[in-house]
Amino acid sequence: MTDTGGIFISFEGSEGSGKSTQIARLAKEFEARGREVVLTREPGGTPLGEEIRHLLKHADAGFGMCPEAELLLFAASRAQHVREVIQPGIASGKVILCDRFLDSTTVYQGVARKLSEDPVSSINRFAVGDAMPHLTIVVDVPAEIGLARAAKRASDLPDRMEQENIEFYQHVRQGYLDLAEQMPERFFVVDGALAVEDVATLIWAEVTEQFKLA
Repeated sequence: MTDTGGIFISFEGSEGSGKSTQIARLAKEFEARGREVVLTREPGGTPLGEEIRHLLKHADAGFGMCPEAELLLFAASRAQHVREVIQPGIASGKVILCDRFLDSTTVYQGVARKLSEDPVSSINRFAVGDAMPHLTIVVDVPAEIGLARAAKRASDLPDRMEQENIEFYQHVRQGYLDLAEQMPERFFVVDGALAVEDVATLIWAEVTEQFKLA
């Protein structure tokens, strides 16, 4: 891939992993080299997706939601996001940096919520079409560290996802590591317990190698 073609990078990791910080740093690296960057997130990324995000994370109506409904709402947000933001951005040569994508559904709803792999995979494929990340960066931290960080930064009550127990997030972490082992050609795992600057350096080194950037 050249340094002018569209690039789609997703970031994954548990709560408190440091994804948001690393996404912002990577965006600056690309922008310093004259690339147009789109920062986006899931659920969300579009007006429809942001409404779904509120329902999934904050609305009173979302508490007590069954795992199947959760899965389908994430997929609905993603389907709109792909067609409204991600595919047009790639086609126009932009760099798309997405905070979570389909792998979050595989891990959170499939592994941690223990939904069957076949429907999760089928719904994921239907939602994204052929819009797969060129690279997925997993910022990996032990569940205990991630939850402690999330609790420290929270100025309000934790959202619905942040209220899960430690066992849930241990399953989430292992789910990401298992995916990375199964698909090493797409995944890059970085130790999120390192200093912020060191994590950013490792990510940029991987990105420059993957996309043959000058």
